[in-house]
Amino acid sequence: MPIKEKGYTHWEGELKKSRYPWIPITRKGIKLAFKKKFFKFTFFLTLIPAIVYLAGIYISERLEDFAFLVENSKSVSFLKINPGYFNSYFTQDFLLFMIVVVLVFCGAGLISDDLRYNSLQLYFSRPITKKDYFLGKASVIAFFLFILTLIPGIIFMLMKIIFSGNLRFISDYPWLILSVIGYSFFITGFFAFYTLFVSSVNKNRRYVSILIFGIFIFSDILYGIFKGIFESEYFSLLSIKANIKQVGAAFFGQKLPHNVPWIYSFLVLLFICALAGFVLNKKVRGVEVAQ
Repeated sequence: MPIKEKGYTHWEGELKKSRYPWIPITRKGIKLAFKKKFFKFTFFLTLIPAIVYLAGIYISERLEDFAFLVENSKSVSFLKINPGYFNSYFTQDFLLFMIVVVLVFCGAGLISDDLRYNSLQLYFSRPITKKDYFLGKASVIAFFLFILTLIPGIIFMLMKIIFSGNLRFISDYPWLILSVIGYSFFITGFFAFYTLFVSSVNKNRRYVSILIFGIFIFSDILYGIFKGIFESEYFSLLSIKANIKQVGAAFFGQKLPHNVPWIYSFLVLLFICALAGFVLNKKVRGVEVAQ
């Protein structure tokens, strides 16, 4: 019986590069996040502050109907819709805490899982660059954080205009939309670098989850300890949360929570991003695709 041998047939098609090759990475990361246990419920909790602040905007325009809610001066002060109201939303402790919790769910395994299962060569065996890889991973974080920052900020402004029935709010604070956009991109960019950096230091997702949460909390505890000993506000530079609050207050033109120039906090966060970028570039190694 003759033995038939089937040789390899060379593919003669044309390799076309996608304009956005990172989108499948982002789409997959978002789907995996929503499949995780308790993530949907946790993500819903992060939206509660936005709902409360949106209700506050409505109540501020109908104070006569909600007199029972604004019996004290503190409530009336809170319901003054101005840049301070936006700063209060963006830099509140609960929102920052829940952002870190969301990062644990959606960001801990972004790079650590690829390192654990040796998936990097599979990624780079396709026509994507290291930049596409990082952009795809960072976009997963951006997707969730924009839902918590940029989108609520814009909705607040739109609802304020709709509920008031005029454009006075825009004429009073024409720069506020730029502050909302600028701060949202800044905080999203920082947390993207922070999360990907921590995700790249270990192959164990659980260990990375502890680090993402632990570093954020421990930095604030460290600030409290040193401030109590030396009584200096400059130790707030050790706290990620304190630095974010400082930069947020500067973006929205509010009084700084700590008696330290806000530019120092900005530089500290920028340094963390630069360090993260350097480490990520060294940790993630790719190969050229043969074309």
